[in-house]
Amino acid sequence: MTLDEIATILGDALDDQRWAEAFYAVVIAKFGTVRPFITIIEAERRHGDALLRQFDRLGLPVPANRWLGRMPPPETLRDACAAAIAAGQDNIALYDRLLPEIDDAAVAQVLGNLQRTARENHLPAFQRWLARHDERA
Repeated sequence: MTLDEIATILGDALDDQRWAEAFYAVVIAKFGTVRPFITIIEAERRHGDALLRQFDRLGLPVPANRWLGRMPPPETLRDACAAAIAAGQDNIALYDRLLPEIDDAAVAQVLGNLQRTARENHLPAFQRWLARHDERA
């Protein structure tokens, strides 16, 4: 695997993390400090930092954040959770696609950790919120 291929993989993962962080930020700006968005945005920031450390370790340029100031807020909190669930499923699928391509052990470990967190923590948190919200409707 070439350094350019690793840069592309890291760039795809970072773009996905940045989308999530930007989306959660507009949700929080519109609806206040609501869970699970308020806790998961902090995790997304840490995930982005983990990816940035890989760019730094490999001496790769960091792509610009195309999501800054370009994220429209959802209409409702229910819409926000539904979008977060869809994005979480897409995130897991992204890592399913990227992980088999990686031969750099450190990058593979970071991406594997991010996927595991999305699958075991983030996605279930949004699913629980939506299930509780639907029960009250």
